[in-house]
Formats: sequence, C-alpha cells, structure tokens
Amino acid sequence: MVNSLLFEIMLVFFLGIGSQWVAWRYRMPAIVVMAVTGLLIGPIFGFINPEEDFGGLYHPIISVAVAIILFEGSLNLSFKELRGLGKPIFRISTVGAFIAWILGSLTAHYIAGLSWAVAFVIGGLFIVTGPTVIMPLLRQSKLKPRPAKILKWEGIIVDPIGALLAVFAFEIIAYLTANDPDGSTLLMFFAASLFAAIFGWLCGKGIGWMFETGYIPEFLKSPAVFTVVILCFTIADEVMHETGLLSVTAMGITLANMGISSVADMRHFKENISILLISAIFIMLTASLQVETILEIFSPNIIGYVVLMMFLVRPLSIFLSTIGTGLTINEKLLVGWIAPRGIVALTVSSYFASILLEAGYEDASILTTLTFGLVFFTVLAHGFSIGWLAKKLNLSMEGRPGTLIVGSNVFTVELAKSLAKVNVPIIIVDHSWERLKVAREAGVPFYHEEMLSEQTEYHLDTIPYEYLIAATESRSYNSLVCTTFMPEYGRTNVFKVSPYDKIYGTTTEIVSKVGGRILFKKEVNLEDLINKINQGYVFRQTTITDQYSYKQYREEADDETVFLYLIRPSGQIKFYSEEMRTVPSTGDIIVSLMPRTKEQAKIQARLENEKED
Repeated sequence: MVNSLLFEIMLVFFLGIGSQWVAWRYRMPAIVVMAVTGLLIGPIFGFINPEEDFGGLYHPIISVAVAIILFEGSLNLSFKELRGLGKPIFRISTVGAFIAWILGSLTAHYIAGLSWAVAFVIGGLFIVTGPTVIMPLLRQSKLKPRPAKILKWEGIIVDPIGALLAVFAFEIIAYLTANDPDGSTLLMFFAASLFAAIFGWLCGKGIGWMFETGYIPEFLKSPAVFTVVILCFTIADEVMHETGLLSVTAMGITLANMGISSVADMRHFKENISILLISAIFIMLTASLQVETILEIFSPNIIGYVVLMMFLVRPLSIFLSTIGTGLTINEKLLVGWIAPRGIVALTVSSYFASILLEAGYEDASILTTLTFGLVFFTVLAHGFSIGWLAKKLNLSMEGRPGTLIVGSNVFTVELAKSLAKVNVPIIIVDHSWERLKVAREAGVPFYHEEMLSEQTEYHLDTIPYEYLIAATESRSYNSLVCTTFMPEYGRTNVFKVSPYDKIYGTTTEIVSKVGGRILFKKEVNLEDLINKINQGYVFRQTTITDQYSYKQYREEADDETVFLYLIRPSGQIKFYSEEMRTVPSTGDIIVSLMPRTKEQAKIQARLENEKED
C-alpha cells in the first residue's frame, strides 16, 4: 500500500496517461487498458485504494471530474450536426431510453433477482453510455460520420437522462411506499430538473455574452469556463442530487450553438483536460473495487443479466425506437450493439446503493457488483469488437490513411494522382473554382470551399484523411491552415510547402516557425515544384531491396531530384520533410520527383506530336 497521498495522485495520472499511450501504440481499446490497469494496482496487488486514501474528497473529486467531462462532450453538440440525423437521435434518446428502462428493469428483477423498487432505479441508470467510454471507442474505430454522430449524441444526452430517471424512480418508490404519501417530493423533483436545465442555459448564455462583449480577457477564458462549469454543477446538484449533470449538459449545448470563436479556440484544450480526467478517474474507480466485488460478478444471475442487457435489451430498444427513421439495417446493428457503460454508471450506482440500503432495501448491496459487471463486460466486448464489426458492416473508413491537400495547382494535382495510384484516399480543397480547373480536368477528387470556413467544418468529411498538406501560393495562409488544424491532425501529420524565398536566400522567420513541418526540402518551394512539373519532371517509384540499398539510391540521384514520400510494406505513408528522421529500409518504396530519362522524353514528345495531329 502506498503511504504517500502525493505519490498516489502522481501514480494515478501516470498510469492513466500511460494506459492511453499503450492503447494508442498497440491499437487496443483505451478503456480496456485503463480498466485492467486499475484492477492490477488496486484490488489485485493492493498498491492503492483511492476511495479509502482520499477519504471525504473521493466522491466530490469524481463528481466534479464527471461534470467537466460531460460538459466538454456537450460542447461538441452543435445542432448543425443533426442535419438528417435529428429524428433517429431524438427517438433513441427518448423512446429508445424509455424502452431500455422498462426492459432493463424487468431483466434486473427476473434475472438478477432484485426487488421491483431497486430494479426500476437501476434500470433507469443503466440506459447511460456516456462520453467517458464512447469517445475513446469512436477515436479508435474511425466510424463513418452517421453512426459516429448518433453514438456521440446519444452518449452525451442520455447520461443526465439516465441519472434523472434513477432519481425519478426512487422518488416514485418513496412516494408509493410511504405511510403518508406526500406529492411535494415529486413536485420538487420536476421543479429541480427544470431549474437545472434553465440554470445551465443561463450559465451558458452568461459566459457566452461575457466572451462576446470582451468582459473576460483571453488568458482568463479557459479558467473562467471551468469555474462556471463547477459552479453550475454544484448549485444544481445541491438543489437535488444528480441534476447537476443535466445543468452542465445544458450549459455546454448552449455554448456550442452560440457560434463564439473563443469557445472553438478552447475546444482542443478542454478535450485534452477531458482525456486526462477520464484516464485518472477510470483508474481511481477500478482501483477502489474490492476483490469480493470482482469475484461476485461471475455469479450466474449477474452473468445472465449482463448477457441479456447486451444481446436483447439494447438491440431491441434501438430497433424499436428507430423504425421509420431512415437508418439502415447495418447502422441499427452497430448502434444496437455498441453501448458500453462507464464512469457515470459506476459513480451514480454507488450513491443509490447507499440510499436504498438506508431505506431498507437489502438487495441493493449487490448494485456495485452488478454495475461493475455490466461496465467491465460491455467495455471489454464493445472495445474489442467495434472495429471488427464496423468493417464487417461497411461502416468504417477503411483503407490507407488519406491525405488532404489545400491548394490546387499542377504540382498538387500530380502529387494527388501519384498517391491515388497507390490507393491512398486524397482530396484537394480550394475556394477558387478557377484554380480547381486543373484538379477537375485531371479527375482528382476536390472540394470547392474555403478550408478555414465554418461550412467546410460541417460539410467536409475529414475522417479518411490522416495527413494535411498546405500548398497554396500564400505562405502565411499555409502557416495559418497548419496552425488551425494541428490540434486535430497532430503536429507530425501537418505539412506546408517551404516558405523559402530565393530572392533573399532565406525564409520569412514567422511563417517558417509557425504552423506545420516543411514539406520535402527547405530550399524547394512551391514555385520550384510547379516549374519542375512544367519542365517534364516525373514521379518515379523505386523499391529498396537487399541488392539496391537506400544509400546507393541517394548516391545515384542527382541534385535536382526531390524525394516526396515513402511507402512502408504495411501501407503506411511517410512524407519527406526537414524534420524527418526515418531511414528507408528493405521493402520500402520511395516516390520521388525527378527529370525524365531520354527514352521517356522521346515517348512524351511522340505522344504530344500525335495529339497535335
């Protein structure tokens, strides 16, 4: 057992982020790695027990973290995303949630052996999925936009609904079983829920108005938002337990739809905070479990309950609620299967376990075990199956990682054509219809819109594209594009053509340092690349073998050759850049821009003559 609380806090964060890294490195579900890590350092080896060690701070820390995570998720719920999906999302969040509540409660009573009162409370809670488990799955699986948006919206909206359903069920039970029933408690529940929604809306409107009018300086905007989120959650939760989740969700959705640029600028920062909190909280929750709880989940009634919830209750609720919504069978199958439970289910169930036990419902003692069983098995099953199932149902973005090129000109079109030949998804984005003429005539996929516009954000599907290249004539615009999309694509996947100025023999200091990595060579700018294409340079593929090494290839290449990218045997693409440290090895294919050979020049001249004739 760790005796230092400071060391324990450090260990929780280190293992949480370490689990995320292991999941990314070995392409595993992050929530599965975090759950296993928490179990290993907690109940199995007994290094830490955060619930005991943190004492009275444990539950407030968890609650505030859940509120921030839920707010960050709801901040991405722009109503513009609902075009064509409003009907299925509304049905799943209302009709589907109600069906899942009823069926889940029946299953809890008849299979898990819970009393009707406890069954209806836990049945309401278990309709939740939540951003803590859905977001990591969506990040890893690369689903197509429609099913991804449905799962994201459902996870965030249903989280507070599930908690409120559990509270509502408990209040109904307390009312029906009381010796002297008093309807004021039910009235209080509805009033508190309405207050939480309105209060969250007011907090969102208030902070948004202060941003727009400049009452909050730029350096205080992120701290101010987080402070207001905690205030919004705490006040609503003090009025009635669990209504705080509804309040922060309402605040996040309000801010997301006000169109404030400052909120968009903070989105990636808040997402990073959310990932940190998810990692730490999941470790803390699983590390606080008891060995008896883990062993008890393998009892027949709990296993039977979990199986029915996964294979009957969830699919049935989705299929019934989405009748006539336009979803395909494959989309219904995927959404009907993916419903992992997470932090909200674990935290809220422990609260209800205590108050139900105080109310005399002894069977509530197994709620923690039942919840952990459902969380663990759904996280495990859905985490490992979502990618495979999405591919089988043709709902994943398959193939090699694509490349999005900003700027249409003869070089970028030829580069796109060379990538397309090796089955790399490509698209060229430019707001000029005249410049796009080159792409149109070459048959290259294109998108006619300003890359930095809000319309592009909502209409252009960027999921297939892992790399971004800014190759317009404006050096400052290239840097701006790279800076804007660097948080989304990652620093190593964003490139810009060299801002090298031959007149002055140097680069402009600002545009050189700001933005993505310099593509190919610093001395070769866009003008040089276009000139080479106009002079008849060709894209050539060369395979590195044991007999023909990379060193030999470099020695034979002339000074005018531009190394563009290499293709690994696995299909991975690596673009050459000033910061590239990768050395090609046997089996790699190098694509370069080099002068035509004499034979190629003769063939090209003959083709041009025939074309003129």
